[in-house]
Amino acid sequence: MSSRRHFLQKTALGSAGLLLAPLAGLESCAPGTGRSHIRGSMHGANHATGHLLRAPARLPAPTRTETVEVVIIGGGVAGLTARRELERQGMKPEQVLLVELDEQPGGNSRAGRNEVSAYPWGAHYLPIPDVRNHALLRFLQEASIITGFDAASGLPIYNDYHLCHDPEERLFLHGHWQTGLVPELGVPPAEKEQIARFFQLIEDLRQARGQDGRDAFRIPVQESSQDEQFRKLDVQTFAAWLDAHRFTSPHLRWYLDYSCRDDYGASAAQVSAWAGLHYFASRKGQAHNATASDVLTWPEGNGFLVEQLRRQASAPIRPNTVAYALHDTPTGLAVDCFDVTTRQTTRVAARRVIMATPLFITERLITSLPPAAQRPLPCHRAPWAVVNLTVAGLPQGPGQPLSWDNVLYGTESVGYVSAWHQSLSQSAGGPQVITYYLPLPAADPTATRRQAYQTSYDEWVRRTLAELETAHPGITPLVQRADVWVWGHGMIAPTPGFVWGAARAAAARPWQNKLFFAHTDLSGLSIFEEGFYQGVRAAQELLAAEQD
Repeated sequence: MSSRRHFLQKTALGSAGLLLAPLAGLESCAPGTGRSHIRGSMHGANHATGHLLRAPARLPAPTRTETVEVVIIGGGVAGLTARRELERQGMKPEQVLLVELDEQPGGNSRAGRNEVSAYPWGAHYLPIPDVRNHALLRFLQEASIITGFDAASGLPIYNDYHLCHDPEERLFLHGHWQTGLVPELGVPPAEKEQIARFFQLIEDLRQARGQDGRDAFRIPVQESSQDEQFRKLDVQTFAAWLDAHRFTSPHLRWYLDYSCRDDYGASAAQVSAWAGLHYFASRKGQAHNATASDVLTWPEGNGFLVEQLRRQASAPIRPNTVAYALHDTPTGLAVDCFDVTTRQTTRVAARRVIMATPLFITERLITSLPPAAQRPLPCHRAPWAVVNLTVAGLPQGPGQPLSWDNVLYGTESVGYVSAWHQSLSQSAGGPQVITYYLPLPAADPTATRRQAYQTSYDEWVRRTLAELETAHPGITPLVQRADVWVWGHGMIAPTPGFVWGAARAAAARPWQNKLFFAHTDLSGLSIFEEGFYQGVRAAQELLAAEQD
């Protein structure tokens, strides 16, 4: 029996929109192994429901019609942000409807909870934002993440609870936990010189501006300079750029590869040099009580931010709903929406639609529209696996104590975060949850995705513990539960030519002022700030069309 059968066995937990790991349908590890005591569940984005889009003709015809002003398709960060922005700009809640394929919104920023702790299923932090990102700062202030502004400097003051607590990060290197993730312990002097040279170059790029007066690298991407001296970095791989600049240190190359896998799910040999440098040179956050290197995080990761977006608007959200076809009409667009629970289809007539879905889904939904509405933009989407382990204890080696972010040098994963780290109510001596992240970079993501879906629960747990045992000998018998999530289409990878190619800009343009697009795919970077930007942009374009 395939463990994917249980992908849909998830239970909503109250208004927080978190998932309680189900007690029914538990998976088990193989008998006769040291893991045989471990039980848990297999999760994933609504795989079975999503595959209904492959054969929409099999879905029932609409039996009823309803009318709204705006339909938002997709409840990830971009869709929730668009919903919030429309309401902030004066649209009434009853004029907007958001439909979401899964049983709760959030996209890859969703979260879970068990009897021990809340924990992330995907994205788990937000770097201190650039103070020029006014829309994002307003959102954070409304969410009480920003508590005020310093009278003298004007800089935001962040709620101490939301700032990542110390110790923030550590790296397991040569059998020892060192402070920070840039390798230092046992690194030869010649390599340290290369590492220092790289970060000096990054500092220069952080300050650099193009002839258009814009920062060379900035968040959101669209605010970055379009000067050719920087755009040309997008046509070669980051690995090739590093080779050309004689950055050959194995420890540095590991760290840079780790950074690309962490944010993009792809290696330095797969992403563009522009994207690889942007990861470091675009962070320019300022605060009265934090630095650009600080991050905001929560036990449930960015599930906290998703919940704040949901709360800051009142327009209805309709989950378990497959929007499977769009139709051009004299008054706007009609969307056929299949309710997975009732097994009935409703045709929703709207004046305008915001497509806040990944482009591989968008392509399927708009095939019935004229060719001018199509948005061809090939995307490299990286699969991921996320494993939440509930452990009775975590054996520690020498060096830096347990931190929020814990990375093992030279391994396939990008390490794990401690959900307990931000939870002031938890006892350090009790059970805790750690969230292990495993990107699956590959030249052929389709084949890797297929293989990931076919991998058994026991194999995911075995693979996870085999790595963790190297840094935490004896952890396996202490695991009380293991819950696994496979993100088949994880996130966009900014491959060469994608970010500054003409196709990306074309894919974001509205069609006939009634079809608008919003998703991090349109940025080329799958980070919260870009999802937020895309949602605001699409909502503002729609509102401008209302004025025409």
